[in-house]
Amino acid sequence: MSIPAFAHISEADTSLLIDFSFSNPQILHWGKSLGSIDTVSDYVKASLEPIAHAEHDEHHFVGIWRENANGNVYHPALLGHRSGSDFSQAFSVTRVDQSRSFVEIHAEDTLAGLEIWVRYEFVGGGVLRVSQGLKNLETSSFTLEDLSVVMPLGDQVAESLDFSGSWVKERQPNRRDIQPGIFSREVREGRSSHDYTIVQLAMTKGANYQTGEVWSLGLAFSGNSRHKIERTQTGRTSISASELLLPGEMILEQGESYLAPSVIASYSDSGIDGITNSIYKYVRSRPNHPQRPRPLTLNVWEAVYFDHNLEKLSELADVAKEIGVERFVLDDGWFGSRRDDLRGLGDWVISKDVWPQGLGPLIEKVKSCGMEFGLWFEGEMVNPDSDLYRAHPDWILSAGGRVPPTGRYQQVLNLTIPEAFEHVLSQVDAVLSENEIAYIKWDHNRFLIEAGGNNKPIVHEQTLAIYRLFDELKKRHPGLEIESCASGGGRIDLGMIDHADRFWTSDCNDALERQYIQRYTQIGIPPELLGSHIGPTKSHTTGRVHELSFRAITALFGHAGLEWDITTCTDDEKQKLKTWASYYKANRELIHSGSMVRVELVNPEIFVHGVVSKDKTKGLFAYANLGGQGGSKPGAIRFAGLNPEKKYHVKAVFPAGEPKYLQRQNVAWFEGIVLSGSALMHMGLQAPILFPENAFLIEIEAK
Repeated sequence: MSIPAFAHISEADTSLLIDFSFSNPQILHWGKSLGSIDTVSDYVKASLEPIAHAEHDEHHFVGIWRENANGNVYHPALLGHRSGSDFSQAFSVTRVDQSRSFVEIHAEDTLAGLEIWVRYEFVGGGVLRVSQGLKNLETSSFTLEDLSVVMPLGDQVAESLDFSGSWVKERQPNRRDIQPGIFSREVREGRSSHDYTIVQLAMTKGANYQTGEVWSLGLAFSGNSRHKIERTQTGRTSISASELLLPGEMILEQGESYLAPSVIASYSDSGIDGITNSIYKYVRSRPNHPQRPRPLTLNVWEAVYFDHNLEKLSELADVAKEIGVERFVLDDGWFGSRRDDLRGLGDWVISKDVWPQGLGPLIEKVKSCGMEFGLWFEGEMVNPDSDLYRAHPDWILSAGGRVPPTGRYQQVLNLTIPEAFEHVLSQVDAVLSENEIAYIKWDHNRFLIEAGGNNKPIVHEQTLAIYRLFDELKKRHPGLEIESCASGGGRIDLGMIDHADRFWTSDCNDALERQYIQRYTQIGIPPELLGSHIGPTKSHTTGRVHELSFRAITALFGHAGLEWDITTCTDDEKQKLKTWASYYKANRELIHSGSMVRVELVNPEIFVHGVVSKDKTKGLFAYANLGGQGGSKPGAIRFAGLNPEKKYHVKAVFPAGEPKYLQRQNVAWFEGIVLSGSALMHMGLQAPILFPENAFLIEIEAK
């Protein structure tokens, strides 16, 4: 098969140009669209660097796999060896398949006995899905240490942005200048982690939400991960992502292959929001993306904790019906000996002590109130104090014959053991088959320690096992929806979105913390996939007290719900919740389909964010004062994403009550005025003076 001189694919004003004229394929460009290309020779000439002293004698391209054999002295895409040999590879292209939307490259190193392939495919919104695989052709085993997707960055990149965090404080932003060397974000928890970045961004100097060039990579995988940015001594910069393989985790015998997790790559010349909305277009275009309106959800954990009682839960259902809740979720404590978090995990059988008649009476009560019923599981875990562990202590992840330290009084089941997998699947399947359950909340409350089986690391296989489990449950129960929870936001990633329908964004329902957590989680995950609940007046995790209006507005911009003992609400609170619930239902189509807009302001403690419809005829924004004003009067509220030529009616709305003001007289536009899109974006509206930790909504609609 003849190899083409080049491959050029493009989508949504983004181009990928690959040259094959040298001995190895080289990405010449990934970024802004290059238009039509008939021949690559001049693009190659434009890309050839001068030859400096103390370097190679001839020009070379290091190639997409950055082999040392091609002159690369920086981090290669492939790291591995065959008991010390075949540590250096030199691949030759054997086949190139391409269409308007993808290019797939196959290559082989006959001396090293390896076959490799990579596929770059535009999957919507200008997003590239990059997939790779490696096959061992030799009789001796090959130890694979790393197989990265490495993408070149333009020389104009200057800064990086990623996100770190911890339990109840996930996804906090870290912006840095790109320095020489490698900056790497690594996760070794066996799950994507509260400290997971979802995507890593590289940006031009001063790029913000609306302006500047931005590139991003995100690993579509829920296990260990590595995201890197490297700047070499030559000044060239690259960004990469890969599964982080533990020592000896991936040893390929003859004929065996490793299919690396895909990487989601995106480019924007319109700032960070451009990256966000490109990813949203891709995510929303998937055939398995949730299509029906996202039900307003009540999760009862912070209402009853482990104190399950049919009378109390029925009372909660009655109030939920009055408010307008559409889904009622029973959390931890319904099974086995589970009366606290010390015991019972692994025994997924309805407790006769707590539910002598089974869950039927509660489910019927919930259904009679017009709601779906959902149920909590944590099927990957087992308590040592459980029937399952007493029968099968050998079913846990472990190494060296040791029992790993417990976390949350739990061990982790080895789902790569067929009998353990079948135990979890069959017990969960039985509960779902015997009861009308539309939704399960699946928790993962501890990270993995000594994540081994048969004395070798198995994080990769464990991750694939939970994907298979979720997929099989959905196959057996059509229409079942699954929420991925991991002590809140510990397993939110671009791999789990293909198997779960919702993420629990954080165990923290404090509206102030949630403003930050949701803002940065939504860089890569659209709001309809992110659970966002109104918590109690006094936060369970921080002790802060917030106005209902602030909590309600914060929860609105996601898959909204409640996590509160609503039987204790006053009549006024219940009426406000009812009004807010109706408002969510009336506006969720806009919130869950529109473009995300985050306005850059001088005061970092003021957030203005919202969504604008695809046709730019409607927008819904929140103005939130998260801290002090920084002066007696705040700056004007400017918007983005509107049509500058259109006339818009703009007004403030208060579906759950007004915020607390620190002023003698309010601004004049609250009840409604008409301005052009240009005026709203460039002149703006004067903001009221709010007490800290208060917010209100702004509706914008074209006339």
